[in-house]
Amino acid sequence: MIKIRIGTRADIQGILSLQERNLFSNLTEKERETGFVTTPFTVNQIEDIIKQNGVFIAENEKNIIAYAFAGSWKYFEQWEIFSVMVARFPKLSFNNSNISTKISFQYGPVCIDKQYRGTGLLQVIFEEMRIEFVKKYPISITFINKVNVISEKAHTRKLGWTIIDEFTFNNNNYIALAFDMNNSVLKST
Repeated sequence: MIKIRIGTRADIQGILSLQERNLFSNLTEKERETGFVTTPFTVNQIEDIIKQNGVFIAENEKNIIAYAFAGSWKYFEQWEIFSVMVARFPKLSFNNSNISTKISFQYGPVCIDKQYRGTGLLQVIFEEMRIEFVKKYPISITFINKVNVISEKAHTRKLGWTIIDEFTFNNNNYIALAFDMNNSVLKST
């Protein structure tokens, strides 16, 4: 049985293991076609985001099969790409609201073990994060490398994210997306 919950320090090794198996730099070109993560988190960085209740875990029989990170712009500013994104906020809007660090947070990365992709796990782990973060923020922002087509499709088609910007960083092309945190991604039964 799959359990979704907020991550704890006891999850760090499982997060690192899943990250290692899906890190862009560790995959062949063919393996990247099914999705990848680009940001390698260290133990200290994971510990810091756990303190903010910003890691969401899916586990099956005590094995971590998915994670999703979410946090304040203050936390994510340690990576240069997020400063680039935030600098673009003054020209961006979503749902008739100007984007700012006060009303939004960074979602991602999200990583799902290959055997669980396409099973609906993305929606379930995202919904767990949404329920927690809607308490503080009405808008979520993320970015996706344009070569990660599978992630773009998953976020726009399965979750309903809206592309609000495109930018280049370190010779890579990215899309920035926004999500209305008041919208559940799970269909009511």
